[in-house]
Amino acid sequence: MKILMLHGINHNMFGKRDPKQYGTITLAEIDAQLQALGKELGAEVESFQTNSEGAMCERIHRGFVEGVDAVLINAGAWTHYSYGIRDALAILTVPVVELHMSNIHAREKFRHHSVFAEIVNGQICGFGVDSYLLGLRAAVSAAAQAQ
Repeated sequence: MKILMLHGINHNMFGKRDPKQYGTITLAEIDAQLQALGKELGAEVESFQTNSEGAMCERIHRGFVEGVDAVLINAGAWTHYSYGIRDALAILTVPVVELHMSNIHAREKFRHHSVFAEIVNGQICGFGVDSYLLGLRAAVSAAAQAQ
Protein backbone atom coordinates (compact mmCIF):
# COMPACT_ATOMS: atom_id res chain seq x y z
CA MET A 1 0.00 0.00 0.00
CA LYS A 2 1.32 3.42 -0.95
CA ILE A 3 0.33 6.57 0.95
CA LEU A 4 1.23 10.04 -0.31
CA MET A 5 1.84 12.65 2.42
CA LEU A 6 1.53 16.21 1.14
CA HIS A 7 3.05 18.99 3.26
CA GLY A 8 2.08 22.52 2.35
CA ILE A 9 3.38 26.01 2.46
CA ASN A 10 5.88 26.96 5.19
CA HIS A 11 6.08 23.42 6.57
CA ASN A 12 9.77 23.32 5.74
CA MET A 13 10.06 25.78 8.64
CA PHE A 14 8.58 23.46 11.28
CA GLY A 15 10.87 23.50 14.29
CA LYS A 16 11.54 27.20 13.80
CA ARG A 17 8.10 28.64 13.04
CA ASP A 18 5.67 29.55 15.83
CA PRO A 19 6.60 26.87 18.40
CA LYS A 20 3.50 27.75 20.46
CA GLN A 21 1.28 26.41 17.65
CA TYR A 22 3.55 23.80 16.08
CA GLY A 23 6.07 22.78 18.73
CA THR A 24 9.73 22.27 17.93
CA ILE A 25 9.46 19.12 15.83
CA THR A 26 10.97 19.41 12.36
CA LEU A 27 9.49 18.22 9.09
CA ALA A 28 12.22 15.57 8.84
CA GLU A 29 11.25 14.26 12.29
CA ILE A 30 7.56 14.16 11.31
CA ASP A 31 8.42 12.25 8.15
CA ALA A 32 10.59 9.79 10.10
CA GLN A 33 7.69 9.06 12.46
CA LEU A 34 5.36 8.56 9.49
CA GLN A 35 7.86 6.19 7.87
CA ALA A 36 8.16 4.14 11.08
CA LEU A 37 4.40 3.89 11.59
CA GLY A 38 3.91 3.15 7.92
CA LYS A 39 6.22 0.14 8.22
CA GLU A 40 4.21 -1.10 11.21
CA LEU A 41 0.99 -0.74 9.22
CA GLY A 42 2.38 -2.30 6.04
CA ALA A 43 2.32 0.94 4.09
CA GLU A 44 4.98 2.86 2.20
CA VAL A 45 4.74 6.58 2.95
CA GLU A 46 6.12 9.05 0.44
CA SER A 47 6.34 12.64 1.64
CA PHE A 48 6.34 15.76 -0.51
CA GLN A 49 6.65 19.39 0.64
CA THR A 50 6.43 22.52 -1.45
CA ASN A 51 5.87 26.23 -1.07
CA SER A 52 4.51 26.39 -4.62
CA GLU A 53 0.78 25.90 -5.16
CA GLY A 54 1.33 24.76 -8.75
CA ALA A 55 3.88 22.15 -7.67
CA MET A 56 1.39 20.85 -5.10
CA CYS A 57 -1.29 20.45 -7.77
CA GLU A 58 1.18 18.70 -10.09
CA ARG A 59 2.17 16.26 -7.32
CA ILE A 60 -1.49 15.47 -6.66
CA HIS A 61 -1.99 14.82 -10.39
CA ARG A 62 1.06 12.54 -10.41
CA GLY A 63 -0.35 10.67 -7.40
CA PHE A 64 -3.51 10.00 -9.39
CA VAL A 65 -1.50 8.69 -12.36
CA GLU A 66 0.74 6.57 -10.08
CA GLY A 67 -2.30 5.03 -8.41
CA VAL A 68 -1.48 5.84 -4.79
CA ASP A 69 -3.81 4.12 -2.33
CA ALA A 70 -4.52 7.18 -0.13
CA VAL A 71 -3.43 10.76 0.41
CA LEU A 72 -2.72 12.69 3.59
CA ILE A 73 -2.61 16.46 3.26
CA ASN A 74 -1.63 19.26 5.58
CA ALA A 75 -1.82 22.17 3.18
CA GLY A 76 -1.21 24.82 5.82
CA ALA A 77 -2.71 28.20 4.90
CA TRP A 78 -3.76 26.87 1.47
CA THR A 79 -6.45 24.93 3.34
CA HIS A 80 -8.47 28.10 3.71
CA TYR A 81 -8.40 29.48 0.17
CA SER A 82 -6.79 27.25 -2.48
CA TYR A 83 -9.52 26.16 -4.83
CA GLY A 84 -6.78 25.03 -7.23
CA ILE A 85 -5.52 22.44 -4.72
CA ARG A 86 -9.12 21.56 -3.85
CA ASP A 87 -9.90 20.86 -7.50
CA ALA A 88 -6.74 18.76 -7.84
CA LEU A 89 -7.72 16.72 -4.77
CA ALA A 90 -11.21 16.24 -6.22
CA ILE A 91 -9.65 14.33 -9.12
CA LEU A 92 -8.51 11.60 -6.73
CA THR A 93 -10.57 8.44 -6.39
CA VAL A 94 -8.81 7.27 -3.22
CA PRO A 95 -9.28 8.24 0.44
CA VAL A 96 -7.97 11.69 1.35
CA VAL A 97 -7.39 12.72 4.97
CA GLU A 98 -6.87 16.38 5.83
CA LEU A 99 -4.79 17.06 8.90
CA HIS A 100 -3.41 19.94 10.92
CA MET A 101 -1.08 20.08 13.90
CA SER A 102 -3.02 22.92 15.49
CA ASN A 103 -6.76 23.06 16.12
CA ILE A 104 -7.76 25.29 13.20
CA HIS A 105 -11.23 25.75 14.74
CA ALA A 106 -9.73 27.36 17.88
CA ARG A 107 -7.53 29.82 16.00
CA GLU A 108 -8.18 32.96 13.97
CA LYS A 109 -11.62 33.01 12.34
CA PHE A 110 -10.24 32.79 8.78
CA ARG A 111 -8.66 29.43 9.71
CA HIS A 112 -11.96 27.86 10.77
CA HIS A 113 -13.02 27.13 7.17
CA SER A 114 -11.42 24.45 5.01
CA VAL A 115 -12.12 24.55 1.28
CA PHE A 116 -11.18 20.84 1.24
CA ALA A 117 -13.70 19.73 3.89
CA GLU A 118 -16.45 18.79 1.42
CA ILE A 119 -14.24 16.47 -0.63
CA VAL A 120 -12.00 14.74 1.92
CA ASN A 121 -12.91 11.65 3.92
CA GLY A 122 -12.19 13.42 7.18
CA GLN A 123 -10.16 15.96 9.08
CA ILE A 124 -7.87 15.50 12.08
CA CYS A 125 -6.56 18.58 13.87
CA GLY A 126 -5.20 19.82 17.14
CA PHE A 127 -2.98 16.91 18.21
CA GLY A 128 0.43 18.16 17.09
CA VAL A 129 2.53 15.46 15.46
CA ASP A 130 -0.08 12.89 16.54
CA SER A 131 -2.44 14.44 13.97
CA TYR A 132 -0.11 13.01 11.32
CA LEU A 133 0.03 9.59 12.95
CA LEU A 134 -3.74 9.44 13.49
CA GLY A 135 -4.21 10.58 9.90
CA LEU A 136 -1.96 7.81 8.62
CA ARG A 137 -3.90 5.21 10.58
CA ALA A 138 -7.17 6.57 9.19
CA ALA A 139 -5.84 6.63 5.61
CA VAL A 140 -4.52 3.05 5.78
CA SER A 141 -7.82 1.85 7.24
CA ALA A 142 -9.89 3.69 4.62
CA ALA A 143 -7.67 2.44 1.78
CA ALA A 144 -7.94 -1.15 3.02
CA GLN A 145 -11.74 -0.86 3.12
CA ALA A 146 -11.80 0.62 -0.40
CA GLN A 147 -9.90 -2.34 -1.90
